[in-house]
Amino acid sequence: MDPVVIPILVAAIVVVFLVAATVRIVPQARRYNIERFGRYRRTLQPGLNFVVPVADRVNTKLDVREQVYSSAPKPVITEDNLVVNIDTVLYYQITDPRAAAYEVADYLHAIDQLTVTTLRNVIGSMDLEETLTSREEINARLRAVLDDATGKWGIRVNRVEIKAIDPPATIKEAMEKQMRAERDKRAAILHAEGERQAKILTAEGTKQKDILEAQGTQQAMILRADGEAKAVERVFQAVHRNNADPKILAYKYLETLPHLAKSDNNTFWVIPGELTEAVRAVTSAFGDRSTMGLPGSAQPDEATTTTDADGTSDEGGAPELEAASSLSLDAAAAAAEVAKQADAVVSDAKAEAEAARASQVPGRGQTSGD
Repeated sequence: MDPVVIPILVAAIVVVFLVAATVRIVPQARRYNIERFGRYRRTLQPGLNFVVPVADRVNTKLDVREQVYSSAPKPVITEDNLVVNIDTVLYYQITDPRAAAYEVADYLHAIDQLTVTTLRNVIGSMDLEETLTSREEINARLRAVLDDATGKWGIRVNRVEIKAIDPPATIKEAMEKQMRAERDKRAAILHAEGERQAKILTAEGTKQKDILEAQGTQQAMILRADGEAKAVERVFQAVHRNNADPKILAYKYLETLPHLAKSDNNTFWVIPGELTEAVRAVTSAFGDRSTMGLPGSAQPDEATTTTDADGTSDEGGAPELEAASSLSLDAAAAAAEVAKQADAVVSDAKAEAEAARASQVPGRGQTSGD
């Protein structure tokens, strides 16, 4: 081999070594702490960096991104002397690589121990129920203490979260029973409220139904009374307008007498004193008063005669029904004749009334009598 080539090769190797030792490429989100002869010199930023070979060396490589640290469950005693296991999650970020490397030996272990001591101080002033319901307060107090303590270490604690709080098994069982009792209580209350509302709505519906039925009955009675009043008014107007004959009025009077005794509850019935006058008016239509056996000088009995259903008369001087048996056979025959010829009298009266109406209203044709 040529003796000149060997020095050249050696020189090339030395140059390559020096270049490799001089150039340092730092990835993004990384920081390298450089020491020169064992003393901190500077922190390399991401990109291409140059150092002094042999004199400078990389001491620590740190990741400045936000990181998550989950600690193991730690036993903590509450104010009411119950031991609970609390598991925390820590979100932190390195802001000063030099302080993180030289101010604390193991920042993760230091943060973990600081979290435990802070938790014991915070939880020790709370009972179990307050501990379970005050996670936001515990997180805020933990973050304030950790952020203040880790600031000089070049670390910023962004967030602290309590991942789990595990009370003892007996406490869990008691809490489950309490929650079950609370749910049963709420269910009973809701059921009672539902029944109460149902009863109220049913009562209101019944009330509205009764009111509507009463209003309907009232309206029906009013309409029925109005109809009867109009009917009576029309009958009255028809009677006065047509100038009805007294014979028709007397016959109608006799026609209403049977309605007095139609009810089954009647124990006595009344014979008005105007009965004889009505009979006389009807029989006078035939012009034969002598055959009825009624004396012409007899005056209508103005007193009302009441007779019980069994034929006995009330006290008060009224003549008894049994006196009617003293009528002669001629009077009975006349009464029968009156009954037979009553329809003819009514027909004649209607014809006369129709003729009178036609004469009073010119141009109006005759209509069949109702």
